[in-house]
Amino acid sequence: MQGENSDTASAESAVQEAEIPTVMPLLAVRDIVVFNYMILPLFVGREKSVQAVDAALNGSRYIFISTQKDESVDDPTPDDLYRTGTVAMIMRMLKMPDGRLKVLVQGLTRARILEFEQHDPYDKVRIETIDELVVENPGPEEEALLRSVKEQSEKILTLRGIDAAEIMNVLNAVNEHGRLADLVASNLRMKSSEAQRILESHDPIERLNLVNSQLVKEVEVASMQAKIQSMAKEGMDKAQREYFLREQLKAIRRELGDKGGEGEEMEELRKTINALGLPKKVKKEADKQLSRLESMHPDSSEATILRTYIDWIIDLPWKKASKDRLDIKEAARILHEDHYDLEKVKERILEYLSVRKLNPTMKGPILCFVGPPGVGKTSLGKSIARSLGRKFVRMSLGGMRDEAEIRGHRRTYIGAMPGRIIQSMKDAGTVNPVIMLDEIDKLGSDFRGDPSSALLEVLDPEQNNSFTDHYLNVPYDLSKVMFICTANMLDTIPSALLDRMEVIRIPGYTEQEKIVIARRYLLTRQIKENGLTDETLVISDAVLAEIIRGYTREAGLRNLEREIGSVCRKYARRVAEGKKGPFRVTNASLVKLLGQPKFMDEERESTMPPGVALGLAWTPYGGEILHIECSLLPGKGKLILTGKLGDVMKESAQAALSYARSKSATLGIGEDFFDTHDIHIHVPAGATPKDGPSAGVTLVTALMSAITNEPIASDVAMTGEITLRGRVMPVGGIKEKILAAVSHGVSKVLIPARNAHDLDEIPKELRKRITVKTVEAIDEIWPEVRSTKKA
Repeated sequence: MQGENSDTASAESAVQEAEIPTVMPLLAVRDIVVFNYMILPLFVGREKSVQAVDAALNGSRYIFISTQKDESVDDPTPDDLYRTGTVAMIMRMLKMPDGRLKVLVQGLTRARILEFEQHDPYDKVRIETIDELVVENPGPEEEALLRSVKEQSEKILTLRGIDAAEIMNVLNAVNEHGRLADLVASNLRMKSSEAQRILESHDPIERLNLVNSQLVKEVEVASMQAKIQSMAKEGMDKAQREYFLREQLKAIRRELGDKGGEGEEMEELRKTINALGLPKKVKKEADKQLSRLESMHPDSSEATILRTYIDWIIDLPWKKASKDRLDIKEAARILHEDHYDLEKVKERILEYLSVRKLNPTMKGPILCFVGPPGVGKTSLGKSIARSLGRKFVRMSLGGMRDEAEIRGHRRTYIGAMPGRIIQSMKDAGTVNPVIMLDEIDKLGSDFRGDPSSALLEVLDPEQNNSFTDHYLNVPYDLSKVMFICTANMLDTIPSALLDRMEVIRIPGYTEQEKIVIARRYLLTRQIKENGLTDETLVISDAVLAEIIRGYTREAGLRNLEREIGSVCRKYARRVAEGKKGPFRVTNASLVKLLGQPKFMDEERESTMPPGVALGLAWTPYGGEILHIECSLLPGKGKLILTGKLGDVMKESAQAALSYARSKSATLGIGEDFFDTHDIHIHVPAGATPKDGPSAGVTLVTALMSAITNEPIASDVAMTGEITLRGRVMPVGGIKEKILAAVSHGVSKVLIPARNAHDLDEIPKELRKRITVKTVEAIDEIWPEVRSTKKA
């Protein structure tokens, strides 16, 4: 800026002494905008530009400088140039060895191109100069703008570490708005399009405002740049300081003859590794990595990786085991104390303990609890660990898609860590914990691998004694671990993985079982959690039964505990408000506490219309009642199926129709009946997908009811697969289906004869509330389901 000011007088005098011609050579520049009073060197290399400079030097030394719109264009046309530019005077010229010219130019005045008069051998233009406007009698706002520009300029100079005194003397001496704008703009770093916008602004105030905006941006950028440099310097200074101090400390210790420091730390690590009793292969790898660590600088990135690896080796349990509680009676007491019913599961655990007592070297079993949500699968795992006296670790697999979550990442990756199995072993701290793999049926897979395949080695008793994690890269023995998996369904578990597990089904609870569980566990827990006492709140078994029937219909207990908790909170508020108990909950007060019942049994008609039958279905969340409706319409023998049925259920409908047609004579209908009627079968809740073979008997019963126009008893439900020969085949989920039938007030259930053994799982008190008939053929169904009353 200083040099420019010293030549300002000469520029002004040159403009005054010699009149600027209206026609002059044009010099196109790529990435710079020349302002008034600006002195700068230009390197000229293009042939046209060299010719233009020579023409100007041979004439009046005036040249018109215009900026290109696109700097990549080598031979700009008139459309490639901005029309507004600057008339400049060539002050000096120097020829370079490579043929280029170096010229020193000074901007004199703004001008605009009126016409291009010549294109070859150089561009010559006719111009019109633009008079510089002066702000007369500037007000406070104009004065404030002038000061703001000067202050912002001083800030930028200070942030960039430039001595601002001399330059600010020059700026402070300028009080003309337009001249100050040009002077500052010529020294700002900005895009040529932004500089051109300032050049084309004729109003001094507008031009100075544009410059001020650019200054504000530049101050922000300069401030951030200074901050980044300061942070980098501070970090570097700190690292250097720590390095020198560490080296000095080493030198002092060497002078004192004290080994100490890193050598002592390495020796401690070696002693720890030797004391762990590691397997031979693991010990060899650990010693190798420790030797590498000793030879590295402690601040290197690889040293940090090796140290983390050695820490993992040290923290993992290799021999430490918890002592199993082999008192069978005490273990049985704990299991009965924590869980009501679930006799099969308890019996399996006690069998495991008994075998363990006789054969301490046995491998850990792989159990898989399958059942609806809320039946106590996860809490059962905690009880098993408590009864065994082992550590318990829970690991959720739901939504897991990355194989590295199981096997870990290789140490070559940044941020590598062992897999979740090894992490669980570290958390447990023993080689024989109980590890619960929750939601194994919800594992996913994508481009990162298949976690279920990685679990094959983990859950195989013949292989998991040498499980290899990618991070550790040494075998680890998982054979002493007791793995317990949980799932809502088995269909989504790969068969190879399922083959490695012992499946134990945990069906839903009966109403009587729920009342006992609520009394022993849920109510006691919720009263305690809500700050009440057993004397403060009294809930009878009849009220609990009403909550179960009217407010929860589920296989498990989660919603039941929520509703009990809601009742407890209502009375906790009363106690907090100063009211005194005891409070007795009745069926009448339940409506005030919980609102109207969410589930109400439909008023049962004396008979259902012909063509309607009740089926029983199994879902991952328990059993359900399924209404199947069949209607006959005049037509051409078409079978219409609606209700979002799956392929298996559609095939069952086809089989039911074929069976009905084969029984035309028995049913007493004409041979052309099926050719003159369309049959429409519908299963309500059309938005819910339904599939499975167990609706076969219900489909054929509804169809025969519609054909014969005879209604079916409204209190009879059924389940079973059918064949074309009229046989009733066995199906699964009998206990869940009977539970659903009882909860909906059904008095009779028909099941396949080959499912008779499943009745052993039904509690006696439940069997007393419902009649279960077994059937081997479809012909046996009709007498059992016929209604005694006509519709």
